[in-house]
Amino acid sequence: MTTDLVKLKIDGLDVEVPKGTNLLEAAKSAEIEVPFFCYHPGLSSPAVCRQCLVSVKGMPKLVPACYTPVSEGMDVTTSSPQVLTARRQMLEFTLVNHPVDCPICDKAGECHLQKLYQEWDHRASRLDLVKVRKDKVVDVGPHIVLDQERCILCTRCIRVCNEVAKEPQLTMARRGDREILTTAPGQKLDNAYSLNTVDVCPVGALTAKDFRFSMRAWELSATPSVCNGCSTGCNLEIHTSKGRIHRLVPRKNPDVNQYWMCDEGRFTYKLIHEGRLAVPRLGNKPAAYDAVLGELAGKLEAALAAHGASVGLVLTADMVNEDAYALRTLAVDHLGIGRVYVVGSPAVPERDDKILRTADINANTRGVRAIAGPGAAGAAELAADLRGGALKALIVLGNDLPGAMDALSGLELLVVLGTHDGELARAATLAVPIAAWAEVDATITNRDGRTQRLRQALPAPGAVRPGWRVVRDLARKTGATLEHEDARAVFAELAARVTEFAGAEFGRDVAPFSLRFAGSRG
Repeated sequence: MTTDLVKLKIDGLDVEVPKGTNLLEAAKSAEIEVPFFCYHPGLSSPAVCRQCLVSVKGMPKLVPACYTPVSEGMDVTTSSPQVLTARRQMLEFTLVNHPVDCPICDKAGECHLQKLYQEWDHRASRLDLVKVRKDKVVDVGPHIVLDQERCILCTRCIRVCNEVAKEPQLTMARRGDREILTTAPGQKLDNAYSLNTVDVCPVGALTAKDFRFSMRAWELSATPSVCNGCSTGCNLEIHTSKGRIHRLVPRKNPDVNQYWMCDEGRFTYKLIHEGRLAVPRLGNKPAAYDAVLGELAGKLEAALAAHGASVGLVLTADMVNEDAYALRTLAVDHLGIGRVYVVGSPAVPERDDKILRTADINANTRGVRAIAGPGAAGAAELAADLRGGALKALIVLGNDLPGAMDALSGLELLVVLGTHDGELARAATLAVPIAAWAEVDATITNRDGRTQRLRQALPAPGAVRPGWRVVRDLARKTGATLEHEDARAVFAELAARVTEFAGAEFGRDVAPFSLRFAGSRG
């Protein structure tokens, strides 16, 4: 299918873009900046801020670039004296009643109004009257606080509710300089995608309660990664400072999540810092890493010699591909374990909204099942085998065994490689901590079979290691040979051996970068 292209000139440059493109996007494709407040590429264009005005030859007035489609032969000027004067006037108009409280505003450092003022105006206010005062610290929903004084009436947040979440919960009330953003009659801002309104707000009007007053944007580092909240695999940025995650924000991916992510996914970072399994344990007592692996190798050898077919391997569907593949390779290919199970958190049907949220709340169901192989059993079979006495020893990669936790008493050996402490880790004969998803370079595979890259955003606590490295070290204790030097090498072998991953790529390395006026937000 071919796309009709339109040729035009922008600031004297020849530009060719698909038919239907607006002038703002056409200018962006030529690396010509046109400022804006109300426009967002993932939303409709109301042209209410008039900050993107440009001149088009033959048209009597300046036109909003975000609303005007390109046409053949157009001649556009984005930086004439007339255009720049109009922009400065519109910016001054926007600032007339704005409180300009940047020193205490959470948006300082990534505020579009602050940025454009410095770039386009940078003049003292000519206003000598008292500014219109509006309500501050308005609780509009469970996650968001509104400062009506800062709002510049761009309507982005309203369009997010209407067009993304499909729930019209915000509206404008009153008129003129008394106009305010507020919740619609009888509504609260409590839809499943409400925090996207904070992302798109070009100023500090809508702020997240979870992040409010906790950190300055310029003190954060951003790492591109993927949400582990469900099987959609929304692309995101992890924002960190001093070894802690402070927020997760969506990252554009047209094929997965566009510009959005759900509120539930944003809070998954909290689990990274809570209830971690931080040191190896032998019989519920802390022990040295090498000592635990040596003991584990000996016990596995004894269990296989004594029970053979009664030794099982469990891979949970929220673990990364590299850890699952390394452990399956050691357990099945080298140690001869024949019973393999894939388990995960039960589906939540009411969660599936046909937007981004899915019933499967496991991040890597498709990847782990492909690695486990077609003969792998599920949670029901695991529970039945445990209760029926068919299993005497079990190696688990994960933190929980849904539906089977009450059936572990018959095991003579329970080995757990997990990220978090809990009932399973406490029941284990040996428990070895492994790094969580935000602490590793790895991959997960979403519901559509798309393998996506996780990148390390912060170091794992203490001496916690990535799962694949723990498996490699254990393999050496057993006499097996797993010589993967890094996660990329594990993935290369995985992609070569497992059909589901044929053609998939590990992706490039990206180090955390200092967050300034973040291009991925707003």
